[in-house]
Amino acid sequence: MSVDIKNKQTEQRSLYSDLDKMSTSELLSGINAEDRKVPDVVATCIPQISRLVDGIVERMKRGGRVFYLGAGTSGRLGIADAAEIFPTYGLDGAFIGIIAGGDPAVRKAAEGAEDNPEQGWKDILAYSPKPEDSLVGISASGGAPYVVGAIRKAREFGMLTASISCNEDSPVAGESEYPIVAVVGPEFVTGSTRMKAGTATKLILNMISTSVMIRLGHVKGNEMVDMQLSNQKLVDRGVRMIMTETGISDYETAKKKLLEYGSVRAVLEAFHTL
Repeated sequence: MSVDIKNKQTEQRSLYSDLDKMSTSELLSGINAEDRKVPDVVATCIPQISRLVDGIVERMKRGGRVFYLGAGTSGRLGIADAAEIFPTYGLDGAFIGIIAGGDPAVRKAAEGAEDNPEQGWKDILAYSPKPEDSLVGISASGGAPYVVGAIRKAREFGMLTASISCNEDSPVAGESEYPIVAVVGPEFVTGSTRMKAGTATKLILNMISTSVMIRLGHVKGNEMVDMQLSNQKLVDRGVRMIMTETGISDYETAKKKLLEYGSVRAVLEAFHTL
C-alpha cells in the first residue's frame, strides 16, 4: 500500500521559517501559539466523538471491550490512555492498547512495523475479539496500513470501528464507521506529528474514555468511586470522598471504613448513598 504524503495537511511545511536561528523564547512562543489552535479543532469533532461514545457504551453494556490500535506515537498514546482505566475506574481489561511492533515499540521505534496491513488484525486476534468489542484505530496521517487493515477486518468481523486521524479523506476514515478527523494543520517542525496531531489525539482519547466511564456509572457526582487504592494519595482522596458523601466527620473513622470495605463504592453502597 503506497502512501502519498504530498497533499496531507500533516505533511505541509511549517508556518515558521529558520527554526534553527530562533532564540529559546521564540521557539517556545511559536510552539505554544500552534498548540493553542488544537482545542478549537477538537471542539469541532464533538458531534462525531459523541456518536462514538454512545456506540461504545451500548456495546460495553453487553460485555464489549475497547481496543486502541496504532503505530508509533499514535500507538503509544492509545496505550497510555488504556493503561489509566483500571487504576482510575477499577475496570480491568476493558480498554486494551496495541502498538505496531509490540511492547518493545513503546520505548523504541519499530521500523516498518506500520507498513504491514495484516499484522494489526493478527495482534487483535491474540485477545480473542468478539463482535461486541470496539476498535479505535489511531493514525495521525490516516494512512498507516497496520491500522487500515485492522479496521477493515474488524468491521467485517462485526466490531464497532472508529478512527482518529488528522488528514481529510484518509484511508482510516474511509474504512471506519465512526471517523474522527481533527485537521490541526502544519506542525511547528514540519511533519512532526507527535506535536499538534499528538496533542489532538490525546485530547480525543481522554474525551472518549472519560465519557464512557462516566456513562457506565464509574463516577458519582464528579468523584471516581471505583479508583484503585494504590498509594497514600489515593487513599486520602477516597477518605475525603467518604467523609463528604456519608457525613462521617472523623478522618480516621472514614479511613478505617475505606480500608475495611476496599473501595469508595463499597463504603457508599453500605451507607446507601450510592
